[in-house]
Amino acid sequence: MEATSSSRDESDYESSCSSSVAPRGSCRSRISDVSFSSTSSLSVRSLGGESAASAAYKPHKANQAEWVAIRRLQTAAGRVGLDHFRLVRRLGGGDLGNVYLCRLHEPGFGGAECAYAMKVVDKEALAVRKKLQRAEMEREILATLDHPFLPTLYASFEAANYSCLVMEFCPGGDLHALRQRQPGRRFSVSSAKFYVAEILLALEYLHMMGVVYRDLKPENVLVRGDGHVMLSDFDLSFKCDVVPKLLRHRRLPSHGPVGSKHGGPAGGAASCVPPPMQPVLSCFYGRKRTPVPRAAAPREEGLEETEPELVAEPVNARSRSFVGTHEYLAPEVISGTGHGSAVDWWTVGVFLYELLFGRTPFKGENNEKTLVNILKQPLSFPRTAANGKDWEDLARAQDLISKLLVKNPKKRIGSSRGSVEIKRHDFFQGVNWALIRSVRPPEAPPRDLQRARPRPSPATDPRKTTIEKEKEKQELHHHEAHQHFDYF
Repeated sequence: MEATSSSRDESDYESSCSSSVAPRGSCRSRISDVSFSSTSSLSVRSLGGESAASAAYKPHKANQAEWVAIRRLQTAAGRVGLDHFRLVRRLGGGDLGNVYLCRLHEPGFGGAECAYAMKVVDKEALAVRKKLQRAEMEREILATLDHPFLPTLYASFEAANYSCLVMEFCPGGDLHALRQRQPGRRFSVSSAKFYVAEILLALEYLHMMGVVYRDLKPENVLVRGDGHVMLSDFDLSFKCDVVPKLLRHRRLPSHGPVGSKHGGPAGGAASCVPPPMQPVLSCFYGRKRTPVPRAAAPREEGLEETEPELVAEPVNARSRSFVGTHEYLAPEVISGTGHGSAVDWWTVGVFLYELLFGRTPFKGENNEKTLVNILKQPLSFPRTAANGKDWEDLARAQDLISKLLVKNPKKRIGSSRGSVEIKRHDFFQGVNWALIRSVRPPEAPPRDLQRARPRPSPATDPRKTTIEKEKEKQELHHHEAHQHFDYF
């Protein structure tokens, strides 16, 4: 299917190639710069213009050596600039720029062993290609993020015609490479549950901040040195309005212990999940807030009130841009009828499927066949040898995938209440969402893999489509002067 460019709403930016803060071993073909209409019904909300260099409050990174070193440098020099860093090597490149492994020049700030990933963007080149606003959007989103499973933007600054973003470096590579090293090139159900749970919390936070991600895949999930993961690459994300709601439910009183078939939330469903708002609100508020008195709702006789649920899903977000990775595109994106935050929950289903079975569910002989399969082919699962508890765990995973990969976005799990209803699925039984950072990951990267290795440049990626290769060749020809970073 040939992609053609057309005008689009400036509040909704797309990119054809991702740029990473860690080396990656695979890049699937992606669709970008295509829109079905010249306007979008997207409602844009400001995320704030505060850069990471001036932010004073970072609760999740306050004790991190990399963060402390940058703060000391900022205090001593009054600024953070390119001259303070030593570029070690190029990690990789994308459509918006190149990423370098770097360290601070001066060890006196306590950051001698601290490694950073610096994304360098040539603003003049992007302005010629009309992609500068996408880079600005990505920087704006990164500057607002403060979550354990999302990137930390330590500093941002200008150097000549370059824009530089100093971010967190993940030495463990990406989840795609890690999957390739697993037996059968697939994860166990318990390992997949761990990774999906952390990514689910990252998407939950993004949606609460009014950001629809749109590009989940193993290549964009980076592995930190401790084995926990981080979602990266926001060049396909868009911003929107979100109105948080606090839902209260009533159910028949339980007579059995929590976790039994007669107890627990959601009408007796077994769950070890604490109130969903606990791990989320800590990401927003840095100080205690005085609760506003609220009149008690009248109780119905024989019913008891369950824990309140915080729902902050941008259900009214709409975009008609044709962007994403072919194998992960949601049906509503392909059809061009318009899509919203539910596309992220579709990608979670494809993501979980790939982790468990080593391939995506609708992959065809080529990209066009893949898109047709997504629209028309029913979901099926490969036969696997499992019994006992393994079979039960796999059955729960398949049930969740089936609910996530519903082609009608209105009937897809998470489309109305977001992560709240997904987290209550039986697949996540036993997950303590509030303490997930304290859980030991399935594995930590070996020391020999924690050395940064360059990944293939998108221009030479053999998996790129013919259209993308020709487009990049033309851009390199017309903007060759902008591809050299003589400043370094």
